[in-house]
Amino acid sequence: MRTRPGRFTVLAAALLVATAALPAAAADGQGRQHPPSRPSSGGLTAVIRYTEYGIPHILAKDYTNLGFGTGWAQAADQVCTLADGFVTVRGERSRFFGPDAAPDGSLSSATANLSSDLYFRGVREAGTVEKLLARPAPSGPSRQVGDLMRGWAAGYNAWLAQNRVTDPACRGAAWVRPVTRVDVAARNFALAVLGGQGRAVDGITAAQPPTTTATATRAPERAPTSTAAPSGAPSSSIPSAVASPARAGVSAQNFARAARESFDGADMGSNAVAFSGATTANGRGLLLGNPHYPWQGGRRFWQSQQTIPGELNVSGGSLLGSATMSIGYNARVAWSHTVATGVTLNLHQLTLDPADPTTYLVDGSPERMTRRAVTVGVEDGTPVTRTQWWTRYGPVVTSLGAQLPLPWTTTTAYALNDPNASNLRISDTSLGFSKARSTADMLTVLKSTQGLPWVNTIAADSGGHSLFTQSQVLPRITDDLARRCSTPLGKVTYPASGVAVLDGSRGDCALGSDQDAVQPGIFGPGRMPVLRDAPYAENSNDSAWLADADRPLTGYERVFGTIGTMRSIRTRGAIDDVAAMAAKGGLTERDLTAQQFTDRAPAGDLAADDAARACAALPGGTAAGGDGGSVDVSEACRVLGAWDHTMDTSSRGALLFDRFWRRLTALVPAARLWKVPFSPADPVHTPNTLDTGAPGFATALADTVTELRSAGIALNSPLGDHQFVVRGGKRIPVPGGTESLGVWNKVEPVWDPAAGGYTEVTTGSSYIQAVGWDGGRCPVARTLLTYSQSSDPNSPHHSDQTRLFSGERWVTSRFCERDILSSPDLRVIRVGGHR
Repeated sequence: MRTRPGRFTVLAAALLVATAALPAAAADGQGRQHPPSRPSSGGLTAVIRYTEYGIPHILAKDYTNLGFGTGWAQAADQVCTLADGFVTVRGERSRFFGPDAAPDGSLSSATANLSSDLYFRGVREAGTVEKLLARPAPSGPSRQVGDLMRGWAAGYNAWLAQNRVTDPACRGAAWVRPVTRVDVAARNFALAVLGGQGRAVDGITAAQPPTTTATATRAPERAPTSTAAPSGAPSSSIPSAVASPARAGVSAQNFARAARESFDGADMGSNAVAFSGATTANGRGLLLGNPHYPWQGGRRFWQSQQTIPGELNVSGGSLLGSATMSIGYNARVAWSHTVATGVTLNLHQLTLDPADPTTYLVDGSPERMTRRAVTVGVEDGTPVTRTQWWTRYGPVVTSLGAQLPLPWTTTTAYALNDPNASNLRISDTSLGFSKARSTADMLTVLKSTQGLPWVNTIAADSGGHSLFTQSQVLPRITDDLARRCSTPLGKVTYPASGVAVLDGSRGDCALGSDQDAVQPGIFGPGRMPVLRDAPYAENSNDSAWLADADRPLTGYERVFGTIGTMRSIRTRGAIDDVAAMAAKGGLTERDLTAQQFTDRAPAGDLAADDAARACAALPGGTAAGGDGGSVDVSEACRVLGAWDHTMDTSSRGALLFDRFWRRLTALVPAARLWKVPFSPADPVHTPNTLDTGAPGFATALADTVTELRSAGIALNSPLGDHQFVVRGGKRIPVPGGTESLGVWNKVEPVWDPAAGGYTEVTTGSSYIQAVGWDGGRCPVARTLLTYSQSSDPNSPHHSDQTRLFSGERWVTSRFCERDILSSPDLRVIRVGGHR
């Protein structure tokens, strides 16, 4: 680490460069030149060096000023998206956009603005975020993170004050307003609870008790009692209800199945692999990170480098609104995340007083729910007031989604426990990673902060170490606790999905605490699945079990994920690929970039040839469609047989197989799809052998041919002709494939045959990084932000990296000073404003 004089020497040199460059190069991020701001005494300032593709390298003297530069630069690229998110966390969407419109889903699962506002306004009025900010570290944010948040807000506000918004999405909009540190923290809070309260917003805000005389007359201001009897005390004479979602027309088994599907993380996945020095050409580590995140809205990444000379130097991608690096690398270590299988919430089934369904029993003693009345302003209408009901366990909830009803009856209700509602530590974890010098340091950071709510961490370092760990904030649901305390519903849901439903009437069913845990009611670091220094450590959103298939991880509780169960086709394909790479050895960063764009479809390897042969054997080359009509499929047989099993934009037959596979897997139950069933003894290669005799095979084939021909799409069209996005009125072909195909380079596009095929991407490969080291001072890194840096269609960086992604090309990292200053597109500005 440099000495303090060296630190300020570097900063001073950069400031001189900035000053020299300003008259000709200063710009506000919208293409207009302007003089540098002149901060008054006590003002904030940062130097931003822009290189190719609009990537900012932010240089500041301390954390507050670094936050300032980061907020300023994010606003320059993403002001409308950011402003929309701040409207959300302030609970003001109904006021500006109407109560019935739908949010973009980036900060919660709310299906309408009104339910989103009722939740987030309730959070604001309860002072939840302010209370978390006030906690001393490590329970609350560190001073450094607090400074970053404060600076970020000031930088965002300074950009608004100094620049004109050109993005038509919010140009001249009244809802684009200055923000506070609490607003920035509230956005972090929303991200933390995405897997808990955030997925139940509709169920929290809609929860209302059945009407009784007691609920109609009780005083709403009365606080809940805390007169719970000691554990083991005699229970009340009021019987414990055995209510279940069956009262809403859903069986426990169907509820469990829906929970398993809801919590599988497939809608927002990721891949990542770390290779140890035992597999690489120079004995140093390698990391490939490929997170699959939304391509629109507020849960996107934004790319930058953050530098405080002598203190911090890190590059990578930040989730919008974050002041720290979410995924990234420095001179010694690189990391990425994948959405984990750990279930970040649990339910407590409440036994109610039949005379008052807002009073519940714990060890026979009554406790009244806390009533929170929340009022939301509505565009051109009367403000709406709704009541939320809270318990010692958390809010009462009447659903976890449309398929997961939890009815509130006169005898039973459900309360949701989300430990991440007490977690504002994610930024400290990210900052700790940014300063780490080894994977061992990263484990230390995870132990001391425990800030990651719903992701795994995969990392490598220049010393040749690899790491996988599922270190996330989970409710402390042990298998023993679930066995002792599950309600009848919980006995079905917990084994099937990891969602625990505990008996809330028993004090001995409390979650308890681990001594090494940062907060009560969660698992401590010692309980987390960890794999160190394996030849490879890989995850594609299945559980920790097969992070290295030759070194399976076991012994963790069911709430973390499954052991010995069938893996997704994407996981199987990924393990096949990375295990072969590790066995070959001599790996370099080029092997990582090749793996990203191999675009192999494992489902095609498993099924395409069998499908082509069965197709060719159909009598007369015809098959009956879903409407009973006969369809000539003979051309499809030839196209499937000639397909190369990849999802490159030039691949012919890829689109046909993709559409066929979607139909087939929708028609044929998983148990009937394969002739060879899953075996825990060979989890990577089973199940296999397509059962082409299964009912639905011929129908799926016929209907796919009809679909494509009706849309005027040739069966052997190159994929890129019909899988594309439109930017600036021009089509940009998109490589990759959907989840069910198992493609590493995952994309989930929208099918619109009238517009020519797949016309947009909802989620998929996002901020990608391939990182290694060669013994020098600079990491060897390639990056790619698939949807580009700016959401403003007027920006030159609205689609430039999207075109790179289309051509399977990369951005070469400019991490060290000499590389930044030698950029042919270098643009240096000094920004400033008030605290």
